[in-house]
Amino acid sequence: MAGLDLVAVVTSDPARRARAAAAHPQVALFAHADELWAGGVDLDLAVVAAPNRAHVPVARAALDAGLAVVVDKPLAPTAEEGRRLVDEAVGRGLLLTVFNNRRWDGDFLTVRRLLDSGTLGDAWRFESRFERWRPGPPADGWRERADPMEGGGILLDLGSHLVDQALVLLGPARSVYAEVARRRQGAQVDDDVFVAVEHISGAWSHMWASSVVPRPGPRFRVLGSKAGYEVWGMDPQEEALKRGEPPGGADWGRVPPSRWGTVGAGDQVEPVPTEPGDYRGFYEGVVAALREGAPPPVDPMDAVRTLEVLDAARASAATGATVMIGAGARR
Repeated sequence: MAGLDLVAVVTSDPARRARAAAAHPQVALFAHADELWAGGVDLDLAVVAAPNRAHVPVARAALDAGLAVVVDKPLAPTAEEGRRLVDEAVGRGLLLTVFNNRRWDGDFLTVRRLLDSGTLGDAWRFESRFERWRPGPPADGWRERADPMEGGGILLDLGSHLVDQALVLLGPARSVYAEVARRRQGAQVDDDVFVAVEHISGAWSHMWASSVVPRPGPRFRVLGSKAGYEVWGMDPQEEALKRGEPPGGADWGRVPPSRWGTVGAGDQVEPVPTEPGDYRGFYEGVVAALREGAPPPVDPMDAVRTLEVLDAARASAATGATVMIGAGARR
């Protein structure tokens, strides 16, 4: 990535250490973050891509070491913990941002373009889904463990992306209603959730995240006063990265015309090109923030506001009531 050099990797897993050494022979390797802070390595930025339980303590330690920090989503298990971490960064005058990479998905960029251009008119309803068909027994990993300190479950995991995108598009939330369930046999954490957000603007967001959907719905369905937009399937970048493809090729983040979404009203519907996605845009923003004093690519308070919605979703699911954001009241 232009403007950034990888100089150290922290992992206690021997297999990951071996892969890191093979892929980046020039970097220093550490088994624990404490060794990094005391290791004499010249650092400007720490990227916290650890399990959720480590996000706050490792980010705080990095701030204590005088470093700018990127934290993977979610910023923290709760809004209150996230807010305290943001306050610490502000107090130290250090950059803190959150890797909400789904803001650089091509389909999301397309929705933003259609809304910003007025093609859809006033936004009335935003539907968003991360739905999969994985009905088998849960895998053994921290995301599937019942201990709240682990920060597992699909609401906090995929819900962080869903809610962040909704708030970016439609603005602050007024109220939240949620349904949260465990469907798979032996599941210790939620694997099937629905969250409805009423925005202060008057628009609604309806969001689904699930591991047990045999017939997934559209990735996005956006309804406005002039037209609607619908698109199916996932942004290709994540799968490309899993295949080991390096970002930056001519076709990176592009989807073929056969997978474009459609826009229109009534019988007048036509395909609309999907914007190319590129997660590198986040780190380009990090470089600009560090070198030029530009705003962070993701305001950490956006992550706190997302966590406020997720906190409210848990409360709503527990009581069956709609939870008002900020007011602390239920109706």
